Amino acid sequence: MALAAVGTVLGDSQKYQLSSGIKRYTLMDLGFVKTGNGNFQLERPLDPNSPYTNANKLRVTVKADLSAFQMAVTTPNGLKAIDIFKTDKTMDNVEQYNYIIQNLIEREVLAPVTD
Repeated sequence: MALAAVGTVLGDSQKYQLSSGIKRYTLMDLGFVKTGNGNFQLERPLDPNSPYTNANKLRVTVKADLSAFQMAVTTPNGLKAIDIFKTDKTMDNVEQYNYIIQNLIEREVLAPVTD
């Protein structure tokens, strides 16, 4: 998956873009880490009960110049994108996903795309 101006995760109807107010220090405050090529990456488990269990993950990567990003919900090992919205079994994951996304919106990292 390539970095783009607009992104969403598999199964989510809402699309997001980077906020016009995004700052590098905000990314670092939120737990984004710098990758080897200078991008910023956030990985958060979607288990609402424990951040230490082997759970599905939300991964958000922001380009080093803050011009593009990608996001995905992956399996615990991070190798395959999955749709957490299609089964009732993963509704706890959806709730945690929405909480993390809302935090990213409030901190002006992401902004919902309105059509």
